[in-house]
Amino acid sequence: MRMVDLIVKKREGGVLSKEEIAFIVAGYTSGVIPDYQMAAWLMAVFFRGMDAGETALLTEQMAASGEYADLSGIDGIKIDKHSTGGVGDKTTLVVAPMAASCGLCVAKMSGRGLGFTGGTIDKLESIPGFQTTLEPGHFRKVLQDVGCAVTGAGGNLAPADKLMYALRDVTGTVESIPLIASSIMSKKLAVGTDGVVLDVKVGRGAFMKDLESARRLAETMVEIGKRAGRRTAALLTDMDRPLGRTIGNALEVEEAVNTLRGEGPSDLVRLCVELCATMLCVSGTHTLEQGRLCASKALKSGAALERFRKMIEAQGGDGRICDDPSLLPQASSTVPVLAQKDGYIAAMDTQHIGNAACILGAGREKKGDQVDSAAGIRLRKKCGDSVTVGEEIAVLHTNCPDKLSQAERMVREGIRIGLPPVQSPLIVDWIGL
Repeated sequence: MRMVDLIVKKREGGVLSKEEIAFIVAGYTSGVIPDYQMAAWLMAVFFRGMDAGETALLTEQMAASGEYADLSGIDGIKIDKHSTGGVGDKTTLVVAPMAASCGLCVAKMSGRGLGFTGGTIDKLESIPGFQTTLEPGHFRKVLQDVGCAVTGAGGNLAPADKLMYALRDVTGTVESIPLIASSIMSKKLAVGTDGVVLDVKVGRGAFMKDLESARRLAETMVEIGKRAGRRTAALLTDMDRPLGRTIGNALEVEEAVNTLRGEGPSDLVRLCVELCATMLCVSGTHTLEQGRLCASKALKSGAALERFRKMIEAQGGDGRICDDPSLLPQASSTVPVLAQKDGYIAAMDTQHIGNAACILGAGREKKGDQVDSAAGIRLRKKCGDSVTVGEEIAVLHTNCPDKLSQAERMVREGIRIGLPPVQSPLIVDWIGL
């Protein structure tokens, strides 16, 4: 085989065989196929797409390009949960201990954030002492002892994905559903869990801006999982509004703790319950309704909070933050954003609010940037809430006070006060159940 022939074949809309896809992935991972040829092939895929079979084969070959995590010998049904990311999305911090309290083994490999706020790993690193890079043996021990563990994606898992994603990022080929789906799912297959639940965000604050694209991505990933023999389901969830009342790393950990105490905002609680219920349903141990009851009980009883404390301590962190969130990093400067007229919060432009949090230091503009764990935004009001002149609608947190005026302008641009809005559903659909 010659790479140039496979570029032309895909450029002309041809369907690649398993042998051809294996040749491409292995050749690029080993350095035999140069960047310029791989970039041409990625662009051909971007315009011509891939059918379901090709996408599944690409995913499997990307997963097979490195090692598979060995979770054998660990008790329980092992389920992974993945979110495509959004503003205020701290669900893993709540759902992992909740699902573990319901009898699942939640093996989670997460990444760092790029854009609005940090990723799950950045959030957990705001907990004093918390180790986010676990050796395989330590990761398995935490899973066995606690039932849930979160570690940074590393080692030799799906190395083809790391190489291909870096190339896509600089060649304008990121926004391709087959390439997005294979990138996400190759890492999920390499982790070696029994099932996967996907939270696919849609809206202004999400990677997928429109429902049609989000649905296609969710359906593609569910199909990949099922073809690989993994029980897989997805939820489509709204990201035209921030999730919960906090955006920023330590602020979101604090809100996660409050949610595990039974004091969380209603939208975050509902989504976490639905995600946990879907994980239990995918595991085959519960119906969706039984899963909802189990998840709610884990919150109300305090079992999920105690499981979170055990996970923190097993990974070297200070479990006292579960009793005293003030032990988390605190910003040196806080400024309230006040309502300038009476009315209702008619809309929140999630992208504007997320960008404001990034300006304050909660996110990254490029890989390698450091996040400020204490930076972010606390929302005093949510969509539909009434406000009066001079009332706090948000509070900005940062250790860089010179960023406050720019962030405040962006928050004001992103929050519209007017008539009460027609609320859109938080959970748009379930796929694969």
